[in-house]
Amino acid sequence: MNRVTPTLEETLIRLHQLANPEVKFAQEHFGIRGSNSLGISLYALRDLAKGICDHQLALALWETGIHEARMLAAMVENPRETSLEQVEHWVSGFDSWDICDITTDEVFIHTPFVLDRINAWATRKEEYVKRAAFASIAALVIHRKEIPDEQVKPFFSLIRSAANDPRNFVKKSVNWALRNIGKFRPQLRAQAWALAEELAQSMDKTTRWIGRDAVKEFDRKYGGKHEE
Repeated sequence: MNRVTPTLEETLIRLHQLANPEVKFAQEHFGIRGSNSLGISLYALRDLAKGICDHQLALALWETGIHEARMLAAMVENPRETSLEQVEHWVSGFDSWDICDITTDEVFIHTPFVLDRINAWATRKEEYVKRAAFASIAALVIHRKEIPDEQVKPFFSLIRSAANDPRNFVKKSVNWALRNIGKFRPQLRAQAWALAEELAQSMDKTTRWIGRDAVKEFDRKYGGKHEE
């Protein structure tokens, strides 16, 4: 059952009431350092978003520039109303990995132009824009089952090309994308595993880490077998 949508002013008042310096300190420990952060747990934000789906409120929340308001914007947005221009505006404003991941998961992967955007963002220089490409892959292979494996296969070349990017939030997302393809697309598992093994033999430190970590997980979950 949908709740009555609060106004922007009402929502901002509630966000400031939930602000907690201790939560902010704890989040910084995990690399969450978005600008204008209030310090509100993900659980509290999800509770606030429950039952609300409102495109206009999402747009207004994003424009405040407040970290948690932008997190909430992703939670209440209706992807059916999300425009390409909005997606590009939002992705360019990412300044923390949690904003990137929640927005790709809740909004971007449910838009009709996500495959095109993944290809575009995978070669962008900005750390969180590039992460958005691979975070989108990691989420898409789980939540968009109607997207066939044939349209997922090209992501392997994106992973191979980005595997030498040493920036923390890029390399972890590339690794995440590779692992999720192998875990959630069984028909592509052998190919994901083979790519992981290829990367694990690289002379490049970052590439080698991405490959070895994926191989380790595949070995643990599937007992050393490339197919089910």
